[in-house]
Amino acid sequence: MGEQQVYTLINQQDGNLAFKLFSFEDNNHFDHLQRNNYYTIIWVKKGKGLLRVDFSEYSFEKDTFFTFSPFQPFMISTDTPIHGIAIQFHSDFYCIHRNPNETHCDTVLFNNIYQAPFFYITEEVKTTFDFLITQITSEFSDDETQNYELIVPNLKVFLGNATRIKQKSQIHTPRFTDTKTPFVLQNLRKEIEANFKEKHSASAYADILNISPNALAKLVKSTYNKTLTQLITERIIIEAKRELYMTTKPIKEIAWALGYSDEYYFSRLFKANTDISPQLYRDTVGFGKAELN
Repeated sequence: MGEQQVYTLINQQDGNLAFKLFSFEDNNHFDHLQRNNYYTIIWVKKGKGLLRVDFSEYSFEKDTFFTFSPFQPFMISTDTPIHGIAIQFHSDFYCIHRNPNETHCDTVLFNNIYQAPFFYITEEVKTTFDFLITQITSEFSDDETQNYELIVPNLKVFLGNATRIKQKSQIHTPRFTDTKTPFVLQNLRKEIEANFKEKHSASAYADILNISPNALAKLVKSTYNKTLTQLITERIIIEAKRELYMTTKPIKEIAWALGYSDEYYFSRLFKANTDISPQLYRDTVGFGKAELN
């Protein structure tokens, strides 16, 4: 891929971004807060810096893959130039929820509240991703009749490989000194998945797990780099996003299903965590695509 090249597809129906692949040689693209209505993958090939995402901060080095969901807030800070490649795609172009088993990237690359949204890659893996990027860019040409039909299949292969590599890397698996610790956290994850629609407080999960709220809070903070309340809220927001995108349910009904009898309180919670209202999220990310298509 040539230096500073940009490959872009625009949705002809609404004029919004459908797909974009571009190279970068500095941090101008990401040095301010990002809240995009599409998925973003960033491969930093050279350089290092600091990632701010959601409620957390992480330092990173070269050969790092970042993956961000629509309206997930992130920002990259650097003292020196970073070089790499970015891929961005809208849910209308390729929906990761429609056929989740195609790439398994949902809950691994994206919408994973228990792991940082990045992973490191090896020299061998770099060759694979360079090849896949070449395959994607080769679909772009000067021919205006080009329909780009092979970009989505190539994107699926790219996402599938990234998912498999992140699963193998397990770079964020904590090293526990207390053998009881991983079982507490495993049980916490199970309980959050089972109860996040009804139980929204940190103390409720401490009661379920029969552990003091302070002990659980310290454990979660040291492992996930966020508070238990943030963890629970993130899980609720992810479910809300899926419902807003994949269904035509009224927002009031989605709020009720997630344990909020007050639609306006739910909307304020959603906006506080995404900087956008549920209705605007639905309008910009998608509306009932699974039911309407």
